[in-house]
Amino acid sequence: MKKYDILVIGSGGGTKLVTPPSKLGYKVAILEKDRLGGTCLNRGCIPSKMLIHPAEILTQAKDVSKFQLNIPGPFSVDFKTLVERVSATVDADSDSIIPAYEKNPNIDFYPHEGRFIENKVVKVNGELLTADRIFIAAGCRPSIPDIPGLAGTPYMTSREALRRTELPKKLLVIGGGYIGLELGFAYSAFGSKTTFIVRNRMLSHEDKDIVDGFEKAFSKREDVRLGTEVKKVDYQNGIFRLECKNSKETYILEGDALLVATGIKPNTDWLDLQHTDIQTNEKGYIKTNEYLETTADGVYALGDIIGKYFFRHSVNFEGEFLFNSLYVDKHRTPVEYPPVPHAVFTYPQVAAVGKTEQQLKEEGTEYISAINPYSSSATGMARLSEDQFVKILVSPKTRKVLGAHIVGEEASNLIHLFILLMTMGGTLDDLLKMIYVHPALPEIARNAARKAREILSSS
Repeated sequence: MKKYDILVIGSGGGTKLVTPPSKLGYKVAILEKDRLGGTCLNRGCIPSKMLIHPAEILTQAKDVSKFQLNIPGPFSVDFKTLVERVSATVDADSDSIIPAYEKNPNIDFYPHEGRFIENKVVKVNGELLTADRIFIAAGCRPSIPDIPGLAGTPYMTSREALRRTELPKKLLVIGGGYIGLELGFAYSAFGSKTTFIVRNRMLSHEDKDIVDGFEKAFSKREDVRLGTEVKKVDYQNGIFRLECKNSKETYILEGDALLVATGIKPNTDWLDLQHTDIQTNEKGYIKTNEYLETTADGVYALGDIIGKYFFRHSVNFEGEFLFNSLYVDKHRTPVEYPPVPHAVFTYPQVAAVGKTEQQLKEEGTEYISAINPYSSSATGMARLSEDQFVKILVSPKTRKVLGAHIVGEEASNLIHLFILLMTMGGTLDDLLKMIYVHPALPEIARNAARKAREILSSS
């Protein structure tokens, strides 16, 4: 059996526990059966945003007539070359990790899966490995619904959709979460006639006003079927036929491509955790305590596989926390998350940090709500913004922002004003002390803060 100081399963957020401790002299084993870099680099946030950015440019270009601009069309995309460029870029980034590991005498890379045979013993390609500490960052994969006829058809998940080099004429998307919406939006912008089939509502975990606003704005451009369930899938001669049912009727949708984006599931079933004391919850996510420790001594878990937050920025935070607490400070410390934000890179974008109005109501927390449309600002007027707004939820007692929610252009950038404010424990008054560049996008957020101040003053 080969012994290490650290054994890491998964090369996404798990990388935060590979190179940094190796530079301190710790011997590290890293296990990855897929491409190095994890979901984000290879089949997630990075390649998807490399597709979405040109899709956003194209979407804005199609609207230039409202600015009295006349740019000759029709617009088109060299889809094959675009996808090949994106794939080559992320592959080169992934491939660059191996030489760095090979040059580091304290890192051993195992391009294989690892399965537990005991609490701290992992079998890797016939070898047995153990370590003083094991970190599980094995992530999640797409969850495929049990729809009659779907199995065995050439449907796409996010993985295939990011590598497809042929632009479909008609794309069907099952799912109303951010993965299906982002990729479906990109395909639609590039010219695929895209239909989104959503069982309930889009982005259902967002604040209720954001859900309403997003559905209104997104549905103006896209074919959206809310409250619709796919009852059956048929695939013949290159065509998908979906039997769809809503509250009023049953009908057929056809397309030459199908993207299934109905959620994710943890990769715990690939680890043989039944041979250990590591416990999972009813959905298969690994249980961890406030130190990110599992129920097996010396084994930690982080990232998607623990089911807390599903973002690369959150697992990066967890990895850095574990490195600093265990190998720099060398002091057992509970993890304290600052406000964890997120964004959806559709058109318009969605971004949020903190609590939703629904959550505050359920908790019985006192709050006031203020909404400011993009259009009631100079930059919003310049952009001719419609159906876009900033919403903030503020505590009347502390005047702190409890939640901030945005649907609109550059929401993923604008939200950082609130992320900083909430992280630093600032108040509404701190936000209004600033001098804002005029006319710039953050003035929209400032105007929402002004509305909140007026509400507080009158109450």
